[in-house]
Amino acid sequence: DFVLEGGSIESDGKGTILTTSLCLLAPHRNQPLTKAQIEARLLETFHAKRILWLDHGYLAGDDTDSHIDTLARFCPDDTIAYVQCLDRSDEHFEELKQMEAQLQTFRTMEGKPYRLIPLPMAKAVYDEDGTRLPATYANFLIINGAVLMPTYNDPDTDLKAEEQLRKAFPKHKIVGIDCQILITQHGSLHCCTMQFPLGTMKE
Repeated sequence: DFVLEGGSIESDGKGTILTTSLCLLAPHRNQPLTKAQIEARLLETFHAKRILWLDHGYLAGDDTDSHIDTLARFCPDDTIAYVQCLDRSDEHFEELKQMEAQLQTFRTMEGKPYRLIPLPMAKAVYDEDGTRLPATYANFLIINGAVLMPTYNDPDTDLKAEEQLRKAFPKHKIVGIDCQILITQHGSLHCCTMQFPLGTMKE
């Protein structure tokens, strides 16, 4: 009775959930619930203490109403990695600039600014019909001891993204995974996987 895809929320494991209002407040999801009602439901279900709502940010070709796992992700030590667009001619520039500004206003529960790590905007990737696809380096997957990072056959930008993620995850190995085929399904590594906490699956 409640629509909530895994990619629509991020948790820092310390009581804070990060999400987007574009997704969770979309009219075809959980209406007529209000924002306050949705927030109360999430806090109770996940035993969280608060929710940080991003009101800006999207990727062309996205079919999820702006899942947070394509835009901004929690990393260790009160760090958030997020997609940054520096090309003023790109359609994402203004929205992602506003998203960045809002991230800069967020504070940890201790009242400190988050450490923000910008990820480069992936080069434009198109499907066979010429539709832009939601290629993003934010859709990485955290596993034991490593971070699997999407790559898009753009050596310079792929390398820059790897360097930035290394700053966000200094104790993890960053492993690039070619997602040129996967992105044609409008998702990447985090979108196509499911995490199972220890003990939830039988030996």
